[in-house]
Amino acid sequence: MSKYYVTIGLEMHCEGSTTNSKVFSKSRVKYSEVANENISAVDMGFPGILPVVNKEAVKQAVKMATVLHTRIPEYMYFERKNYYYPDLPKGYQITQNPPEECVGNGGYIDIEREDGTTFRVEIDNFHLEEDAAQLTHLYDTSIINYNRAGVPLFELVTKPCLHSAEDAVSFLEYVRSIYKYLDISEADSKKGQIRCDVNVSISDSENSLGTKVETKNVNSFSAVRDCINYEIKRQSKLKDEGRYDEVVQQTRRWDEESGTTMPMRGKVDAEDYKYFVDPNIPRFKLDSEWVKEIQSTIPELPYERKAKYINEFGLSEYDATVLIKEKGISDYFEECLKLDIDAKQAANWVSVNIVGYLNKYEETIDDFYLTPVMLSDIINNVSNGTISSKQAKEIFFKALEEKKEPKNYISKDNAQLSDRGELEKIIDEILANNETQIQEYKNGKTNLFDYFVGQVMKNTRGKANPVITKEILREKLD
Repeated sequence: MSKYYVTIGLEMHCEGSTTNSKVFSKSRVKYSEVANENISAVDMGFPGILPVVNKEAVKQAVKMATVLHTRIPEYMYFERKNYYYPDLPKGYQITQNPPEECVGNGGYIDIEREDGTTFRVEIDNFHLEEDAAQLTHLYDTSIINYNRAGVPLFELVTKPCLHSAEDAVSFLEYVRSIYKYLDISEADSKKGQIRCDVNVSISDSENSLGTKVETKNVNSFSAVRDCINYEIKRQSKLKDEGRYDEVVQQTRRWDEESGTTMPMRGKVDAEDYKYFVDPNIPRFKLDSEWVKEIQSTIPELPYERKAKYINEFGLSEYDATVLIKEKGISDYFEECLKLDIDAKQAANWVSVNIVGYLNKYEETIDDFYLTPVMLSDIINNVSNGTISSKQAKEIFFKALEEKKEPKNYISKDNAQLSDRGELEKIIDEILANNETQIQEYKNGKTNLFDYFVGQVMKNTRGKANPVITKEILREKLD
């Protein structure tokens, strides 16, 4: 922990991956391994091009701005952010320029920590812009993929109100889940859809701010955590050595290999970009009725589902947290509930067996073979005593391994023995052959109870219903 007061601000960029076309052109928005496949003259900045605003992208931005409790303006317009870089074919980026009107102004969001406490993150602004192309730097050259140029990009800028790497990552993780729940983005960092700029400063007290140092384009949340902690240590060391004047306002980059930040350039301020209103995109009004219509379609969000799982279904805090973390997992659980599967049983299967399987094999729930209907088939057969819990797990993994429906493994041959009369005959025979053990049990060696259960299981090749078996044994032994 730093002995100095740490202040952190974040700029979170998320690609909108669920619109059919880019934010100002008709090019497809689709992740592709093939470079320069989804491009048009507008994306490439050819002479005479005219951008047209994608209504769906604006709609998605309004949804997110609402969730962030921001003020949505009456009118929207776009500006040109002018700078030359190889990944920006037009020589400028169409964006919105705070502190002018953005799609979302001000606002806040409350975040839950793992220990149950909450903290508030204040929002400076939330705006819609176009993404740049993708640069890949090789040993002696750089290559450009323009597929990403013009993809809708949502930028969320916080105020400098965070004070630890853990809180920063908790905020980012929850916001990513909101994007997924709103069906705005896949928010997949492996596809470059989530990126973050990290601003860190240290000072002697909470009443002052130190020199802000920005690290650009940090591509994973674990890297954000490491980047923040590295900057805190780097700046603290310089301050301890009386060299804090060497901490200058600059832009740095995160080097994954060395686990350090490295200087890129001096910090550029807004005036250096020479913003001006884009003359090709007229200012337009956000009709209040249209905004209300959009807001009415906002679905149940993660924390709302979590509260429902705990308060209505009696799930533990831990299980509810696991279930809401990924929208696909939560949706799967919700489908199980629609099939009248007991909520606690469904939660146990999903949070333990399914999530464990997905993590082990690095799959997503979209790739998962067993549907909620198939899972209900397994659970129902346990509930009615046809198969045991142990058999259920064996069938679960066998069905996944062989990609066959669970019902193919549930038959008379592996059905659980639940007939009370038949079990009593088997148990009577076992007890008749174990009089010494019975006497020891009655003399206080109660751990022999498990021995008798084991003998029944051995005799029935594991098919005896364990609940009924234990009931009969207790009646006869006690």
